[in-house]
Amino acid sequence: MADKDVEQTDERGYAAGPWWADLGTWGAVALIAFGGLAAAWIFLRLPGTPDEPASASYGASKVIAIGLVTVGCALLGRRRTRAAAIEETNERERA
Repeated sequence: MADKDVEQTDERGYAAGPWWADLGTWGAVALIAFGGLAAAWIFLRLPGTPDEPASASYGASKVIAIGLVTVGCALLGRRRTRAAAIEETNERERA
């Protein structure tokens, strides 16, 4: 079968980005809080803590890291947008 006989489409059955890409600022803050709560739960060895806390701590730290990166990117994007709007306003006033 030749390549030109096969129909190529860009439609995929899954999302193009990672699951945390559309969280936004408050979703990222919730991730940080949830990761902190999970880390405290593991540290205090409350019921449901695995026998080896290193693997659970690793998971909690990944959730916190994803939240921190997401909130940082969201706030940086807002800052850039605000700076661009202020710069555009200043250029209009000069003209």
